[in-house]
Amino acid sequence: MKILLIEDNLEIRENTSEILSLANYEVIAAENGKIGVELAQRELPDLIVCDIMMPELDGYGVLHILNKKKETESIPFIFLTAKTELTDIRKGMNLGADDYLTKPFSDTELLAAIETRLKKYSIRSKKYETTSEGLAHFISDAKKTLHLKELCNNNKTRLYKKRSELFTEGDAPRFLFFIQQGSIKSLKSHADGKEFITNLYKTGDFFGFEPLLEHNTYLESAVALEDSEIVLIPKDDFLTLLYSHSDIAASFIGMLCKKVLEKEKQLLHLAYNSVRQRTAEALLKLEKLNEGKDKISIAREDLAKIVGTASESVIRVLSDFKDEGLIEIETGKIKICHAAKLEKVVRWSVAR
Repeated sequence: MKILLIEDNLEIRENTSEILSLANYEVIAAENGKIGVELAQRELPDLIVCDIMMPELDGYGVLHILNKKKETESIPFIFLTAKTELTDIRKGMNLGADDYLTKPFSDTELLAAIETRLKKYSIRSKKYETTSEGLAHFISDAKKTLHLKELCNNNKTRLYKKRSELFTEGDAPRFLFFIQQGSIKSLKSHADGKEFITNLYKTGDFFGFEPLLEHNTYLESAVALEDSEIVLIPKDDFLTLLYSHSDIAASFIGMLCKKVLEKEKQLLHLAYNSVRQRTAEALLKLEKLNEGKDKISIAREDLAKIVGTASESVIRVLSDFKDEGLIEIETGKIKICHAAKLEKVVRWSVAR
């Protein structure tokens, strides 16, 4: 591990460098903030320890500059300060410092602060898979980092039979949902009794977190499309993972945001794409959801809800696709014959 030490006091700089070297860290030292910024951008250290009061450029200036550079903005940053006033500490933390040490500090305090910060940063740099194993790995790392042995111990894995409701519009949210196996649809009901499918979720997806963040009731319902195993993460644990520490939150948001981006894309397509394009896209999405099954089994009414149009319009488009040889329909089940051509429809079809 490479550590950049920025300190204008020669004695402190040499003593601190020696402590870090004895702990098997590679140390790069700078005698002022200006040199420190140059070294940080050139060497890209794993962590920066920086004094606040220095000539040329003080510690606040160093942190401000490095936070503006993409290559250095995420490097963990620890302030060294002889000042213990709350306002000075708060200023540094508001600028983005991860921790601070007040001079004089002991060898143990220095090494403990660095080890803790590197351990927490390692979570941010990890890429957790959106699988049962990836979720378990993330929770295990979060427990160790936050020192919360009880975190997520109340997670439940529940089996929902096909067509079972997980929640309905107006319910108060209690859980974050993770699909361990199966598929779920979310839908909205209109005053005239019609339903519109707002999203489809498959194995490895999280859903139901928006109301938890907005402190609101569910604005849609969720129903199992097939027998599904769902992990229920209690609301309090979800909020702890999101708000207890920035590094943990960054990793967690990375796992959650994939579906958010898909939802935004779906809404844009709903606004601008033709029924023909949207039907082709829905079929391709359902094929992925089928996970290797040869044929898609879905009621035309449900397919119409995904597309966001009348059943008659979807039936007409399916008939066109069949005549064009893109799909086959047998006893109501749909087999995709030319996925590449359907993808071309999504990209280039002219609204009709």
